Amino acid sequence: MDDTDPAVSVCFSVTVDSSPLGNFTSCEGLGLEIVLEQREEGGNNGMVWQLPTRVKFSNIKLSRPVGKDSHLLSNWVNDVVNGFAPTTAKIAAMNTEGSVVAEWSLSGVVPVRWTGPSLTLDSPKVATETLEIAHCGIRGTDRSKS
Repeated sequence: MDDTDPAVSVCFSVTVDSSPLGNFTSCEGLGLEIVLEQREEGGNNGMVWQLPTRVKFSNIKLSRPVGKDSHLLSNWVNDVVNGFAPTTAKIAAMNTEGSVVAEWSLSGVVPVRWTGPSLTLDSPKVATETLEIAHCGIRGTDRSKS
């Protein structure tokens, strides 16, 4: 596959403070919003300034089927519950060959919610788990220099 091809089918590898949490099949909410304040210019009725005030980062939801790496996630959440400390994390999008195509570093990472699988014999669905994390900063990594 050419390095310039877009990542059509990806999985997401997640590490927290350099400790792996495993791969996830879904990553939602990776983004930010710049809050704007409007200021009208005196004497100029046709001008309203849009001034950036702060940045708000959305929570990120990561989902995957329950598997051999599920205990890594449970251990991390348990460690945070027993002694809270915001951490750093890295989310890497990988193609089907396992090559990293994009990477994001997060600061001030805190788990917000973990949802385990719904276990029932009535439904033959894949058992999944979801992790929701909050953070206070995001930075993309330039993969062309690697």
